[in-house]
Amino acid sequence: MTTLRRFAEAKSLGQKLALITCYDALMARLIAKTSIDAVLVGDSVAMTVHGFTDTLGADVPMMVSHTAAVRRGLGSGGFIVADLPFLSHRRGRSALMRAVERLMRAGANAIKLEGVHGSDSDIQYVVRSGVPVMGHIGLTPQHVHALGGFCVQGRGPVAEASLHDQALRLQDCGVFSLVIECVPRDLAGSITRALTVPTIGIGAGSACDGQVLVITDMLGLDKNFEPRFVRRYADHAQGVSAALEAYAADVRAAAFPSTDESFGADT
Repeated sequence: MTTLRRFAEAKSLGQKLALITCYDALMARLIAKTSIDAVLVGDSVAMTVHGFTDTLGADVPMMVSHTAAVRRGLGSGGFIVADLPFLSHRRGRSALMRAVERLMRAGANAIKLEGVHGSDSDIQYVVRSGVPVMGHIGLTPQHVHALGGFCVQGRGPVAEASLHDQALRLQDCGVFSLVIECVPRDLAGSITRALTVPTIGIGAGSACDGQVLVITDMLGLDKNFEPRFVRRYADHAQGVSAALEAYAADVRAAAFPSTDESFGADT
């Protein structure tokens, strides 16, 4: 696992960072045995785990619970970035800092905050309080209704200029890294070259300084969600379905449990 300093080092050395989004202790234990650089506990948990149609269903207690679970699975050495959920940083600075404190005490090493408009001073305040902040531009799912849905951002000169400006403003605010989501690859590359902090892409091409994917997406666990930007590194949905059908068949045939899978009077 990486450290905060490692993000800056990777950028300067041209070394790519591999991040993964995870929400539970089981997956975190598996991640801990790999070379994955950092874990994002994303508010996408509202959709992936809790069945909401967007990320707005996530709240601070939900994010705290999942952050704590990932920390328990990942161990003390892993680097965790936790999402600030919808509107949690728009209720005044006291509410913002309470949310930040709860996530950090749950085990996060840093927090992620979507967008920059109207948040400049709050981001600076959090950073100056000693909490590392990751920015997020492009498709910001918490703004799904304002954006008109889950769609590519940054097309056209005005939109390109706006994203460049947002990225530079976030860097000036002190973010240590920046997620760029669902923007044209040339624009993501241009922003990456303009920044001194590393960019983490998702649906933003290979020119970013790193990439992040949701673990259930890259493992092929959800056949109902297959966006273009996800590469499937496994097809576990089919394997899980096959295992469940085999289990059901064994139960109905009284083939499970066997004697070896049962307890006797003395064993």
